[in-house]
Amino acid sequence: MSSLAAVESLGTATAGVCSMSEGLADTSVIIDWDDPAVLAALPDAVAISTITLAELAAGPHLARDPLERARRQARLQQVEALFDPLPFDVIAARSFGQVVAAATAAGRSHRSRLADLLIAAVAHANHLPLYTRNPQDFAGLSPLITVQAI
Repeated sequence: MSSLAAVESLGTATAGVCSMSEGLADTSVIIDWDDPAVLAALPDAVAISTITLAELAAGPHLARDPLERARRQARLQQVEALFDPLPFDVIAARSFGQVVAAATAAGRSHRSRLADLLIAAVAHANHLPLYTRNPQDFAGLSPLITVQAI
């Protein structure tokens, strides 16, 4: 998948077969990217969604402190340089319907964590596990996606 950025190695060869793990990181993971424990818990190749990029783009505008604004802007620029984000496309839009249904069936509001559910839809549409620092944000979605808590 060309939109996945390598985090560590590109996999290990076993009997001529490349073994590489892939996953979609949510915004919480990207925000904490500098934490060694976060990096160690990520798969070999990591993708982000355009929804995460949108959340990161909003970050500098929401910061009140100039130093925090600069930190958020630097992170946004770093992420823009490293990743070719997976789009929220027609397939993800169809997946979103299933994600909303699963969240509702679990007794959760689909409106309270809209960006999280959109990210989950991108993971579902691309058949990727979702890596997050906030697994509770994805409660009830296990029938559709694998949520990996970091």
